[in-house]
Amino acid sequence: MSDTQTRIADIVTTNDVVLFMKGTPLFPQCGFSSRAVAILDHCGVAYESVDVLQDMEIRQGIKTYSDWPTIPQLYVKGEFLGGSDIMMEMFEAGELKQLMDDKDVAKA
Repeated sequence: MSDTQTRIADIVTTNDVVLFMKGTPLFPQCGFSSRAVAILDHCGVAYESVDVLQDMEIRQGIKTYSDWPTIPQLYVKGEFLGGSDIMMEMFEAGELKQLMDDKDVAKA
């Protein structure tokens, strides 16, 4: 495993919820990342964010790690869930909040 893949694996496994995004939760740099932050904030869960614009190795490496071509990417308890479209579908169906509750994710 490359150093980048090891770094990503460490981030994903040591945090309950991780959002790899463009920008930061306070200053998202794309609409999809902004929507992902809004969804997580609405769910009221604590999460870690990784700004892929600050590290090109992470930006490319996360796509390989998940085998998913786009950013943002959400991980819950080490499991890749998807991007903002999947998050929105799960949120609207009540599945995302239920998943967070089922996985006993810390509240914000």
